[in-house]
Amino acid sequence: MAKDKALAKKNEYDGVTTYTFKERNLFLTGLFGQNVIYNVLNTLFIGYYIRNVLFLPAVAIGVIVGVAQVWDAFNDIVMGTIVDKTRSKWGKCRPYLLFTPPVILAVSVLCFATDVYNGAENMFSAHNIFVLLWAGVAYICWGMSYTAGDIPLWGITSMLTQNEKHRRNLHALCRTVAGIASAIAVLGLVPISQAVAGIFEKRGVEGAERLGYFAVGAVFLLIASICFQLTAIKAKERVKPSKERYTVLQNLKLMWKNKPYRAILLSGIFAGPRGIMMLVAMSLVQFYYADKNPLKALLYLAILGGGLFGGMLICQMLAPKLADRFEKKTLYNFSMLIGVPPGIIIFSCYMISPSGMSQPIMLIFTALAFTMLGIGLGLYMVLQSNMIADAIDYEEYTSGVRPDAVFYSGQTFITKIGSAISTIIYGALCGLVGFSDIKVEALSQFINSGGIPREQFSRGAEIVNGFVENAAATLTGDEVGKYMMIMFFALSIPPSISSLLAVLPTRHYDLSREKLSNILAELKVRREEQN
Repeated sequence: MAKDKALAKKNEYDGVTTYTFKERNLFLTGLFGQNVIYNVLNTLFIGYYIRNVLFLPAVAIGVIVGVAQVWDAFNDIVMGTIVDKTRSKWGKCRPYLLFTPPVILAVSVLCFATDVYNGAENMFSAHNIFVLLWAGVAYICWGMSYTAGDIPLWGITSMLTQNEKHRRNLHALCRTVAGIASAIAVLGLVPISQAVAGIFEKRGVEGAERLGYFAVGAVFLLIASICFQLTAIKAKERVKPSKERYTVLQNLKLMWKNKPYRAILLSGIFAGPRGIMMLVAMSLVQFYYADKNPLKALLYLAILGGGLFGGMLICQMLAPKLADRFEKKTLYNFSMLIGVPPGIIIFSCYMISPSGMSQPIMLIFTALAFTMLGIGLGLYMVLQSNMIADAIDYEEYTSGVRPDAVFYSGQTFITKIGSAISTIIYGALCGLVGFSDIKVEALSQFINSGGIPREQFSRGAEIVNGFVENAAATLTGDEVGKYMMIMFFALSIPPSISSLLAVLPTRHYDLSREKLSNILAELKVRREEQN
């Protein structure tokens, strides 16, 4: 009986109207690699490296990332238009997936190859201008090259199958694999980099910390790029593109007029500040919990990140089953609202015991809060992809146009606008309390000399580090307290507010399960008639 069921399921994935298991698995392997690349750049490079290893000023980071992400967000729509216009022997999306991974690898490595910012010098010194320009130009180029692979990667997911259930399952698997890639990057990159930096330091290598992060980042990027190359090897586009080829302006109008799509787009933008969590997480673990100790960092990342990624991965796997029982609108709004209480819990715990967040009871409350966040993020990621695919079908039904790449460019548009908003907010908060360049270097060197930041809160205006090497700055207990407080505040309050605001656009989302089912049945008839 079990063999008969397995055979029936295998025959269902026939390779004619839907993807085969081998095709799916190769695609998921490539998607895993692509998401590791994304997290190396946005978790390690932006979230930690340029802030706490290169010591770039908070304002400069905000400008670099803000400009890069806003430009790249609109570049996504341009790329989506290009992909939707593409007609080749490989298909519409596959050519870009076949040829972009080596380019993305080269530009990604270059992002790590700049020098340390010198906070003792003027921002406009030749050295500091060079560092800022390298970081800014390299990151913008990375965003553009990554977009050339990311838009067709998600665009092809709606073309690999004509079966809505299989597409829903594929999106859940894609988000689960992406979540695993994120977990590996977030939990492993900084501790491993710090451990390698420690090895270089013991051997007397100059610039040991920077070299450690560069080496680990490059290895992760190389392995991930090899995986990414597998994405399109067996992929087959089974849904034919529409004959119409629209301009960027026409596509923008198309995106805005599609009511279900517009609701998801606006909701995703409002939810953008939830990305601050990933920006702050590494700095918070290293400076507050782990004191830059690799093993302690791994421990605390496992405790806190384990809750986040555990909740996220479980809900991503359950999302297709839940979508069979509940309306997607209901699940989507729940995924947002469940993100409100965790921030309040985390910041309340910090205010009660600012120096005791590493105590077991506080860790339990914080881990539970992160698990709630993970549940919301897991559902949100799968549902967002599903609902965008539904909006594509809705557009084909109403206008005869199937804008796969353009509509999925909106998914990355949302991510990048959210990243820009998050970086600007966090940069502004850090600038507000002076947690930037030379002060970050002072705190880093204080920890390197054996200092424990969370033990310094009670020392008030007393200087806790003296005159630190290579940084003409002193650090007081009050300043340490402000820096820690601003990280906990940024991690919790802006994401809670954005989660609440994100349900406003989707309150009247009306693409119900019944309505979608009727649309898909009609589209099936139309496609058969066209063939």
